[in-house]
Amino acid sequence: MNPLLPRLARAAWRIRRYAVRMGEVQGQGYIGQALGYADVLAVAYRHALKLKPDDPKWEGRDRFLLSHGHYAIAHYAALIEAGVLPESELETYGSDASRLPMSGMASYTPGMEISGGSLGQGLVIAVGMALALKHKKNPAFVYNSMSDGELDEGATWEAAMSAAHHRLGHLVCLVDINNQQADGASGKVLGFEPLADKWAAFGWHVQRVDGNDLAAVLAAFDAARAAKEAKPRVILFDTLMGKGVPFLEQREKNHFIRVDPPEWAQALAVLDATQPEGALA
Repeated sequence: MNPLLPRLARAAWRIRRYAVRMGEVQGQGYIGQALGYADVLAVAYRHALKLKPDDPKWEGRDRFLLSHGHYAIAHYAALIEAGVLPESELETYGSDASRLPMSGMASYTPGMEISGGSLGQGLVIAVGMALALKHKKNPAFVYNSMSDGELDEGATWEAAMSAAHHRLGHLVCLVDINNQQADGASGKVLGFEPLADKWAAFGWHVQRVDGNDLAAVLAAFDAARAAKEAKPRVILFDTLMGKGVPFLEQREKNHFIRVDPPEWAQALAVLDATQPEGALA
């Protein structure tokens, strides 16, 4: 077993717990996505990304763009895990004057590179950032995190063509394929398979893995950074909404969840029962 996995498992567990605690503050939120994407964020923020927690604007940092701004609760949890934000601040989530608004905004939150939420724009911005860094000879990576619903947007595919044309080898796109969006199952709203073949046809280095298998996620991040071809890289993560809390995993619709007060305590209890050894040490 990779010796990094126990540490990453503890990080993923804490990210899930931070997200549920924030959701409890407002009684609602995009908790299904946060639970499902926690393993990806754990590997990103505790292994892959080069950053300085006390200097979020450090020029040498890797950029992490949250194109799907409604995943902000998940991103805040990862920023807390990385030490960019203090844990005490999660109690302010979604409140007036909080640095943690319900949708991600770069002007409010340290470590938030863009104000996401208008879906389909993140990869466009990421291409521009990666191209600028390339011209400056800055070797930093640009990671664009996006939802499968953003595959419906034409701008996503225009950006994909541009990235390949400009040979942006330091651009990595992370796609969360949880097959849910506001209007229903992503594949039924607008079918996108065979997805790996499409990205490959657009000139990208492609991987598709189980986004809730930490070993596979870790290997995919490492392979994306190590690839020698001068082409952009995409990792397609198949994830389960609500992962780690079975009664949320089984909800038919959990794109946006309103949870009754007793259920927040129940969700935390479920997570606490699966706490990895040393997770709160």
